[in-house]
Amino acid sequence: MLGFVGILVSDPWLQNQFTQVELRSLKSHFTSMRRESGKLIVSDLASRMGKSKVVGDQNLGNEERASLIQSFHPNLNDEVDFEFYLRIYLNLQAHVNAIIGSGVKNSSAFLKAATTTLLHTISDSEKSSYVAHINNYLSGDEFLNKYLPINPSSNDLFEVAKDGVLLCKLINVAVPGTIDERAINTKSMLNPWERNENHTLCLNSAKAIGCTVVNIGTQDIIEGRRHLVLGVISQIIKIQLLADLNLKKTPQLVELVDDSKDVEELMSLSPEKILLRWMNFQLKKTEYKKTVTNFSSDVKDAEAYTNLLNVLAPEHKNPSKLPAKSPFQRANHVLEHADRMGCRRYLTAKDIVEGSPNLNLAFVAHIFQHRNGLSTKTKQISFLETLEDDTQISREEKAFRFWINSFDSSMYINNVFEDLRDGWILLQTIDKVSPGIVNWKIASKPPIKLPFKKVENCNQVVKLGKQLKFSLVNIAGNDIVQGNKKLILAYLWQLMRYNILQLLKNLRFQSNGKEITDVDILEWANAKVRNNGSQTRMYSFRDKSLSSGIFFLELLSSVQPRAVNWSLVTNGVTDEEKKMNATYVISIARKMGCSIFLLPEDITEVNQKMILTLTASIMHWTLKQPLHLNKPTGSPDSHNGSLHDDSTSDSSLD
Repeated sequence: MLGFVGILVSDPWLQNQFTQVELRSLKSHFTSMRRESGKLIVSDLASRMGKSKVVGDQNLGNEERASLIQSFHPNLNDEVDFEFYLRIYLNLQAHVNAIIGSGVKNSSAFLKAATTTLLHTISDSEKSSYVAHINNYLSGDEFLNKYLPINPSSNDLFEVAKDGVLLCKLINVAVPGTIDERAINTKSMLNPWERNENHTLCLNSAKAIGCTVVNIGTQDIIEGRRHLVLGVISQIIKIQLLADLNLKKTPQLVELVDDSKDVEELMSLSPEKILLRWMNFQLKKTEYKKTVTNFSSDVKDAEAYTNLLNVLAPEHKNPSKLPAKSPFQRANHVLEHADRMGCRRYLTAKDIVEGSPNLNLAFVAHIFQHRNGLSTKTKQISFLETLEDDTQISREEKAFRFWINSFDSSMYINNVFEDLRDGWILLQTIDKVSPGIVNWKIASKPPIKLPFKKVENCNQVVKLGKQLKFSLVNIAGNDIVQGNKKLILAYLWQLMRYNILQLLKNLRFQSNGKEITDVDILEWANAKVRNNGSQTRMYSFRDKSLSSGIFFLELLSSVQPRAVNWSLVTNGVTDEEKKMNATYVISIARKMGCSIFLLPEDITEVNQKMILTLTASIMHWTLKQPLHLNKPTGSPDSHNGSLHDDSTSDSSLD
């Protein structure tokens, strides 16, 4: 660990339990709790941890937390120092994770917090399953061929992942085209800076497909921190396995509902909930009377699986008429049945009876991909034709959703139009963007049963938007409660724009309080490209010439000369050439360190909003670099783009 950790924590065991990011966050929480009265004693710990949302707020109440803390340390008058607090934290996390692992509270929690657990243990079953998945899907990759197949019983996975290539390739398997592979450094021997670029590209791309990577950095991959690396791999694989669980990919899912109103509700569900609904839909055709609500405790006895596979593939039923004597034997019969269907993957009989939520979900998702048992009734499919089909709305919803999810795993949402309707996560997001602005005393925390409480939350959202000078003509809190798509997207766009403008302002303009405008960003970008010797120009964020991608490649090259390999750039004339350039632009920007959530189509179609966020993100990254560094291209520090930024001569911003 680096010196920062050693300064905060003297105990070597504790040092090894946390990443630097985790320690910084926990130290901030601890300082905040102690600030209330100048000191912190054991009896105060439970309530103050609850207020600051430090530990499992969704899984522990104050009374339960207090009881647990007292069982760990009965003397309630002892003063709490930082190391004592860390030990209490680990014990509470152990309790929370035990609850989540049992499936009692939330069977999909791993998707929300796979990289945030502080218990540095990994499941050998999960590791083996994910290694088998990687060996299967990446077996034909030219670069990784020398490392595959990976031995599932060893820790070779974490060694192979250290250069970042495997994770980048796995992201492209999950969501094809996310990373332009021309941007991945794939030399046989990568230097530290090239590896760091791969890790940065990987983590920014993982965020862009919906992974939560709040508490993981490039150093964690370099060090091969197994629980964090496996957490990222787990999320990427889940995204791949759940990719078909939506009406666009599988319109037959409409069979699960009765009318168009129910179709809209189905579209708002998370992939895990759709998978559960599909499973229960199939189980209703059998004698099985229970409802499966999770992929852990509800499937431990393997009875649900037995009935599910019998209805999906009756021709492969177990020929034996004798009933299974135990859940373990029944689980083995299930896997034999799945094997005859050609879809035995991801788990063992032991994983079923132990209720492994990750592996059980993967198993059911794989069954769905292989044989979903749904029909294509013309009457039901016709429901889809009556629904609004707006690709632009869908793209923007996804971009804003992933942007919100990138803040904090506790704010994870599956659908912008449904999950923001009570106003709570919107208030949390506003508080992240403008700390201290939210009046939490009048806010209601979910679950919110009274409708007017939701309206109150959303009214505060609108009021704060006006305070931040958003354009909110004819927008009321009830519009958010009702899920008005265009108004919600309009609000989120202004919130995202405000966020990036504030980041830019805070970097360089605190001394005079100058507000940053769209024009400032436009002029900065043009000045950068012009001073780099190019005649290319952006006349506005709607400039149709931007569709070729050339201007952004010029801009990236101007702030980091070695970033763009011009031999890979096309002329940007045909649609295919434009898309290739756009994909390359996004991957290079992420590789440099820009956290962006747009798609290649946003560049080729010149989506004004996303073009602005891309330009502003590149500007933000550039202005973050130390000004005193002026390394020549190819020098050890040039991988960071730490080039001299003489913004007084090439920009109107100062």
